[in-house]
Amino acid sequence: MISSLRGTVLAAAGSSVVIEVGGVGLAVQVTPQHALSLRIGAEATLRTALIVREDELSLFGFADSEQLEIFDLLRGVTGVGPKSALGVLATLSPDDVARAVANEDDAAFRKVSGIGPKTAKLIVVSLAGKLAAPAPARAASARDTSVTDRVVVALAGLGWPERVAAQAASDALEAASEADRTNVQVLLRAALAQLGPHQSGSPTLSGAR
Repeated sequence: MISSLRGTVLAAAGSSVVIEVGGVGLAVQVTPQHALSLRIGAEATLRTALIVREDELSLFGFADSEQLEIFDLLRGVTGVGPKSALGVLATLSPDDVARAVANEDDAAFRKVSGIGPKTAKLIVVSLAGKLAAPAPARAASARDTSVTDRVVVALAGLGWPERVAAQAASDALEAASEADRTNVQVLLRAALAQLGPHQSGSPTLSGAR
């Protein structure tokens, strides 16, 4: 079992990264937010889960043990495979997951691609009592961070530098009403409006608007 790895980042794109450990490049599946946080040429440490199947070995990586714990718990739910479990963590922070389970809010999991109503309810039932609900003071921060990260990922996908995207997403969140602070599409449109048209040589935003 490979439970962690540390090495140089050789590549990071989408939801996959390659980490060189002892001269061997290991492909690791991560969330898009995690991939964006890694820098090519820099050293990275990941907590990992090795999934063994008859036809392949797959590594899934996480920034901390909390995310890995949620990943393992989700994989224990009938109908939730490793890719779906990673999809949950790409959409919800660990605190979001704990809060949704504590509140019996299966709607939070239905927002994840590949998770249907039946599986969402099963996640809530299966994880009940296994996660401590986060303190109320942390709830808004965790939620806002998760939403902001998704806006940054979308802007980066459109060609904006991550630093610029992060600032625009933060400004959009700060200016948004309480009702819109969890709406990724609304915040994305607000961030794009602040950024204005791309400079010459950058990808067009016409398709995103």
